[in-house]
Formats: sequence, C-alpha cells, structure tokens
Amino acid sequence: MKMTTEEAFVKTLQAHGIRHAFGIIGSAMMPISDIFPSAGITFWDAAHEGSAGFMADGYTRATGEMSMMIAQNGPGITNFVTAVKTAYWNHTPLLLVTPQAANKTIGQGGFQEVEQMKLFEDMVAYQEEVRDPSRIAEVLARVISKAKRLSGPAQINIPRDFWTQVVDIEIPESVEFEVSPGGENSVKNAAQLLDEAKNPVILNGAGVVLSEGGIAASMALAERLDAPVCVGYQHNDAFPGTHPLFAGPLGYNGSKAAMELIRDADVVLALGTRLNPFSTLPGYGMEYWPADARIIQVDINPDRIGLTKKVSVGIVGDAAKVARGILANLSDSAGDHDRQARRDRIAQTKSAWKQQLSSMDHEEDDPGTTWNERARADKPDWMSPRMAWRAIQSALPRDAIISSDIGNNCAIGNAYPDFDEGRKYLAPGLFGPCGYGLPSIVGAKIGRPDVPVVGFAGDGAFGIAVNELTAIGRGEWPAITQIVFRNYQWGAEKRNSTLWFDDNFVGTELDTQVSYAGIAQACGLKGVAVRTMDELTDTLRTAIDEQMTANTTTLIEVMLNQELGEPFRRDAMKKPVRVAGIDASDMAAE
Repeated sequence: MKMTTEEAFVKTLQAHGIRHAFGIIGSAMMPISDIFPSAGITFWDAAHEGSAGFMADGYTRATGEMSMMIAQNGPGITNFVTAVKTAYWNHTPLLLVTPQAANKTIGQGGFQEVEQMKLFEDMVAYQEEVRDPSRIAEVLARVISKAKRLSGPAQINIPRDFWTQVVDIEIPESVEFEVSPGGENSVKNAAQLLDEAKNPVILNGAGVVLSEGGIAASMALAERLDAPVCVGYQHNDAFPGTHPLFAGPLGYNGSKAAMELIRDADVVLALGTRLNPFSTLPGYGMEYWPADARIIQVDINPDRIGLTKKVSVGIVGDAAKVARGILANLSDSAGDHDRQARRDRIAQTKSAWKQQLSSMDHEEDDPGTTWNERARADKPDWMSPRMAWRAIQSALPRDAIISSDIGNNCAIGNAYPDFDEGRKYLAPGLFGPCGYGLPSIVGAKIGRPDVPVVGFAGDGAFGIAVNELTAIGRGEWPAITQIVFRNYQWGAEKRNSTLWFDDNFVGTELDTQVSYAGIAQACGLKGVAVRTMDELTDTLRTAIDEQMTANTTTLIEVMLNQELGEPFRRDAMKKPVRVAGIDASDMAAE
C-alpha cells in the first residue's frame, strides 16, 4: 500500500495504541506532528524537553500504557538524556523518537547536529536507526515491541530527510510476547526453601507493580505463609498499606518495622526486584540486611539476579506468575512453624513503629554537630518536615496518585505514604534526577484524570522544573496539586556539609526573596503559602477538591524550618583530610 513515510509512522503508532506524545515542537518532527490530531494523538508541548520526558514517565507509570517523547534534532533531543535514563531505572517502557540531522549533510558539522545514537546507547534498553525510508514502519514496530518486552525506554533514530517520501509499505501487526513463569525446577526449589523457613519474609519490588496481578499474587503467597511483606525503596505502592502483613519500605528513611522484621529472616523472597544496593543500606543505625538468610531472587532480567546479593535460588520470570507457581508448589505445612508467634510479632513491631513515627517531630544531630538544634531555635514557631508530612497524610485521599522528588524533605517523607493499589507512587528512582515531582504528576494526571494527584518537591529540586508552571495552565492541560517544601536550601547537600565539611556551606543556600506561590499566581495558577499544620491540611483538602471539581491547579508553598534529616550518602562519604593545604594567595594573577 502506497503512503508517505510520516503516514506509515503514525499508522504504526496507532496500531500499538500510542496516543500521547510529550516534547517541544521542532521542524524535524513537524511532518508527523501535523497529522497527530487526525490520528487521535495528543501532543503535550512542555516548557522543557527534560520535563516532557518526566511527564511521559509519569503517564506510563500511572496507566501502564506506552507514551512517546519527541523533539527537535540536536539540542531538543539532548535535553531528553536525564529523563530517558530515569525511565530506564524506573523500568518504564517508553518510545523515544529522535529525528536526526539529514543524511545528506550529516558529518559536516551542520545546524543542530549530534551523534544521537551514541548519546543514548547507555540510556535505553534498545535502539535502532532507520536505514531506508521503506523500513520505517518495520523498525518502529520492533522498537515499540522491545520497549515493552524489556520494560524500558527504546529509541528510534530517523534522519529527517526520510520524511515526506512516498513508499510502498505494509504496517506490521503488533506482536505481544508472553512473559515467563520461571523455570520449573527453580520454582520448585524456591517453594522448598519457603517450606523449610522459620521466619520467611517477602520483599516486593517494582516488578510486582509492573506485573499483571503481581500484587494479588504476592498477597496470596504472603497470607499462605503469614510472612511479612517489605517493599523496596520508593516502591511503597507494591503492597496494600492496610494489609496486616505489610511492613513498609526499606532503604533511606524507610520503615523501622520492615527493617526489624527482615533482619531476622532466614529466607527472603525478593520478588520483582534487582536488589539495588541503595535500597538495602543501613537505616536508623541498623544493619538490617540478613547476611545469613537464603535469598530467592525473582527478576525478569537475568543480568540482575545475584548481582548485588548472594542468592540461593534465582528465577527469571514474571513476578505474578512466579509467585503463583511457588504457591502451587508449597507443601501443606508451609508457614506452620511458630505461625501465631510470627503474626503477633508482625503486629507488635508495626504498632511500636507506628507510635514512634507519629511522635517524631524533629531531626537528630550527629554527635559533634548542632545544625538541627540551631534550626529549631532560629524558627521555633515554624513547622518541621515531619510535622508537614503528618499534616499532609491527614488530607491525602486513599486513591490519590503522588509523586516525589530528590531532596531531604521528600526523603524524610519516605516512611509515611502507603497505598491500596499499585501505580500510585511516582518517585524519581535510582537515577536520582531533581525536578521530577512536578512534571511526572502532570503526566499521571493526563493519564488518570479521574483520580486526585499531588506532586511533592523540595524548593531546590523544584527550581529545576519551575518553568513548567508557564506551560500547564493552558486550557487543555488538566489540573494538579503541587506541594513545595520551602526551607531555602539544598537540604541533602547541606546536611552533608554539617557532618563532613564543618558547616562550610558552598552552593547550598537559595534566594529567600523568591516566592514560588507568587510565581504560580503570575502564571495564572493558584499559589498559597502555609505555615501551620492545620493550615496545610485545610489548604491541601481545598486544593484537591478544586482540582477535581473546578479544574484548578494549586501550588502550596509549605514554609518549614531548616531541620535536616539523615545524610543522604552516609555510605559514600567521609570527613576529608587536608594534606598540602589550600590558600587563596596561591591563585595566579589575571
């Protein structure tokens, strides 16, 4: 069938149900964006391509549907790098479309030219370049299929002079691959280990959320064993928070109950997780990872199994199918050893942690440092971060989708939110990009207009994405609620400075004259600054109601004292030793 290359491209998008594109318009993509409206594809033009990539990530994580990021060749495409690598570590299947400088002139150092394939080779799960206009649909279909199968972003690179050519082409049918239930023997071996376990613990990761029926399958297995269920760092939505077996998140500022319970495990079923090192770092002074426990690791990617922890059984497969297979292979007596005592200990440990968490108002100083003490004395009537998080929890609906950002105040909140279902917690993930909170929650709202959404960011990280306030107020964009924790500092770096650099605060201070609520108002949005717990709870309730009933976007600027939580990289830093000495007088004259 004869058609233009852009028609072939868009028809292939339609065949795969890709109906949302995020980016900034540019001439290299205009032949296809011109026919997006006719095809039922919405193009969301952000203020910055990096934020557009985070929007795509948020959309796909909230809905499970693939979306697309696309922009002008060269500088438009280079702005996607951070977002693409973020999606890679978030295991988000996205389509990255990179129009390339024309074949006719590439290599001559022309306008907006860069080697886009080399640029993304470490950022994507798969990439391919179109070599001939007649292959455009074939390559696109394969790239989309690879993104889905590898659960990550995949790139198609297209020389811009391949558009507006007439080709004789067939649109490939969408081919879906069935995911693996794991090896028969390895599943049986895992079941045998759990049969013999006295203190089994399940650790759910992102794979449980991404797997169809993964949470329900892990719940059935946990109930059969009466095993507590921990979740990986930033995966608070990988098990229902109200379930009696839910122990909470591990990792930085996570759940002390989860850490205490997994510390005593003799068998750990790590379900749908790559066991990344940052997620199992000590917390609250505890080395909680059970060094002598037998580990069953389930991951869809065989390269991740046994990479960070010694495993007794490795299973390559889909989290839901593997969990159901293990359950089917358990003996009748599995989980019977001290079952009631285990139930009681789970309940008691959770209760003690809940009481402790609800009474935690302030952050501790390390021995020899006094920053938090001084911060409280400086603003005795201002909220602390933990007070703010408790006030927020009082107003958040159970069905809300929330996003987080990189930074100290967001990290302090890791122990607080829990959820009834998956695809509700959009944290920036292990690539750790600042500026994720606002654009990702916008993407989530585009995909889920029926539920309330709330984004969170510290004021340092928010400054990276603040320009999106100039984009999201337009009539076609849905309303969101954004909370900005305002303490006028890069908190994580400042806490590092108090511990290792003797309060030598280099680059950590923010402009106290800036009002983010004022910027929101200048952009035609609603901006409110709050200073007390009651004010925050009431304002958030009103903002969510107006989001859902009046399509009103509200930015809530939460004024906080400058208390700082645990150092973000206690594992990776130490106090420096000066040997030669540095003196400003050694600077060469101009």
